[in-house]
Amino acid sequence: MQIAVLKERRPYETRVAATPESIKKFIALGFKVVVEKGAGEGSHYTDEAYENAGAKMASTPQIALKGSKIVLKVQPPMTKKDGGEDEVKILPEGSFLFGVLQPYTKPELLDEYNKQNITAFALELLPRISRAQAMDVLSSQSNLAGYRAVIEAANAFEKAFPMMMTAAGTIAPARVLILGAGVAGLQAVATAKRLGAIVNVFDVRAAAKEQVESLGGTFVEVETQETGEASGGYAKEMSDDYKTRQASKIKEVLQKSDIAITTALIPGKPAPRLITADMVEVMKPGSVIVDLAVESGGNCEGSILGKIIVKEGVKIVGYANMPGRIPTDASAVYARNLLNLLTLCMDKETQSLKINWDDEIIKAIALTRDGKTLQPQTGAK
Repeated sequence: MQIAVLKERRPYETRVAATPESIKKFIALGFKVVVEKGAGEGSHYTDEAYENAGAKMASTPQIALKGSKIVLKVQPPMTKKDGGEDEVKILPEGSFLFGVLQPYTKPELLDEYNKQNITAFALELLPRISRAQAMDVLSSQSNLAGYRAVIEAANAFEKAFPMMMTAAGTIAPARVLILGAGVAGLQAVATAKRLGAIVNVFDVRAAAKEQVESLGGTFVEVETQETGEASGGYAKEMSDDYKTRQASKIKEVLQKSDIAITTALIPGKPAPRLITADMVEVMKPGSVIVDLAVESGGNCEGSILGKIIVKEGVKIVGYANMPGRIPTDASAVYARNLLNLLTLCMDKETQSLKINWDDEIIKAIALTRDGKTLQPQTGAK
């Protein structure tokens, strides 16, 4: 059975769905692998490295897809509406597509998959269960995004992070506020602490307090009887009363903060607005906000996808695809996630694809099959 690894064509994407390391393991499992030339350039994986791993190289996506039963991608396929070649149209009929397919924001693609009888799997829908951890692309990518967000903040912040004792006096440590204590937020806590900052953390889930404090952060609490815990460990949308209390508390802490990093997301919904224009106004000149949710609408009012803007003397960093700013490692862990998932779908004796459609992991990530949509909650027909 042949796997095709395509070059990513969407803006801001530097990652690749397979690395030379993962390709060696795919071949050991009995797969043939074809990689489109240049697929690994953005992640610093050369065509020669792929060839040495045993992959065949193809000069075009069409050649890579010819005879391929499985297609590995990072981003959803491009369409003409996106301003590029229509990648869905060239996918082999009846093939299996694996990637971060964004069914909530691109439900129209599910109809396109169905027209070509493509079985599509959205890896970001993996359930938060122990045996799925090695396949969890959201966690692997968010972990790196949280790290990189602090590095970008430190780069944009024109002062030192740690407290410094000098003969000329003491330099106070930077104060960092992290909004959202999921995987990205917790890694941001750990990174900011390593750089010597004082770190405050806010999250609607009270259960996050222990994790935050174990990393040396201070948990900011809002007085309420509500719980922000949704199924699977995700955050849920809160009541208007809670949002009012939350806004007041965040504004209070922002006044004393030098850096804010926002990571809050609600699956299937626009990112919650946590920092408003009036909150930006109370921050000190030279402060920095890094909005990790900018691709989902943004946690910070005024953040712009792919840009750094300055408002009231505050830099608002809206870089797209933060994991893609650390592409070698992001691709490596993503490729391992995919390898682990496909290993689950393999029959080792026959060295062929054998999917257990009753498996809770498969049920959670399968979007389309036999021309039908399996996840109606995405909004697709």
